[in-house]
Amino acid sequence: MTREQPGGAPTLEQVAKAAGVSRSTVSRVINDSPKVTPEALAAVKKAIDELGYVPNRAARILASRRTQSIALVIPENTARFFADPYFATVVQGIAMYLSDTDYTLSLLIAAEKDGEKTRRYLQAGNVDGALVLSHHSDDRSYTELARSIPVVFGGRPMSQEGSNAYYIDVDNVEAARNVTRKLIQKGRRRIATIAGPADMSAGLDRLEGWRQALDEAGIPTDLVEHGDFSPAGGEAAMRRLLARADDIDGVFAASSLMAQGALNVLRSHGKAVPHDLGLVTFDNDYAAESSSPPLTTVEQPTVEQGRRMVDVLLHLIDGGTVPQITMMPTRIIERGSE
Repeated sequence: MTREQPGGAPTLEQVAKAAGVSRSTVSRVINDSPKVTPEALAAVKKAIDELGYVPNRAARILASRRTQSIALVIPENTARFFADPYFATVVQGIAMYLSDTDYTLSLLIAAEKDGEKTRRYLQAGNVDGALVLSHHSDDRSYTELARSIPVVFGGRPMSQEGSNAYYIDVDNVEAARNVTRKLIQKGRRRIATIAGPADMSAGLDRLEGWRQALDEAGIPTDLVEHGDFSPAGGEAAMRRLLARADDIDGVFAASSLMAQGALNVLRSHGKAVPHDLGLVTFDNDYAAESSSPPLTTVEQPTVEQGRRMVDVLLHLIDGGTVPQITMMPTRIIERGSE
């Protein structure tokens, strides 16, 4: 048996003839129906391979009422998405998982002004489900979207009450508390934090972990400035902290990019890490690894988080039962910057 030549693409009927089965049996095989005998399944797959038959995607969508497509929604501006290595590693995990499936991924970077357009697109039947990453306190519209299509969040939604939202996260409170304790164990007693945005659960939870560590040690928790998880945000927050208290001897920055910005300001003020003050952070990416000095940080499994998000979403699409909340482990990478 030989493959059809260009210009004569094989048809479903030709596959059926070659396999010695009916047209409907071939259709059931293509649409993954369980109502096919092992012998017929093997014969059809052999015929498909030998003929080079490619199923009609549009016909499959009509038959299954599925698009075989999911969306990854990033409610951020484009510059932030491409500058932050966190997104790259989560997307890597998503792409790795999807490579073994028939699903395609649509990336929707939905800045605030584009949010309504994005939600209309998702509700119009263009995708079978959605992953939402880096959401803010106005994410109720995305949690409500789960009434229309399956949705899985990367991180705890701010507006999760009553939404039954599915999400994959790490224990940001515990991780921030544990890494802040590293500063305390080194004898630091005037410890500040560059917290994340107050409208994001990761920002609030890491701030709470820092507070808990300081409260346990009887250390004041007054030195708080917020950033936006960017180097510029870290620089601005560090300047404000130094203007308020020049005797700071420890800093927990809620992201490695903000820690990178803080280091720039500390150098300009003649302060060395860890000689003059300790600096610890969150995310074990190139910013933490390549800083001078390299930074003690919390490592979260971002690639695996991406994989798990897709796994949960596809189970929801198929009508399966999965945990509403999946918590991933973290660990501290010690590099002596505390």
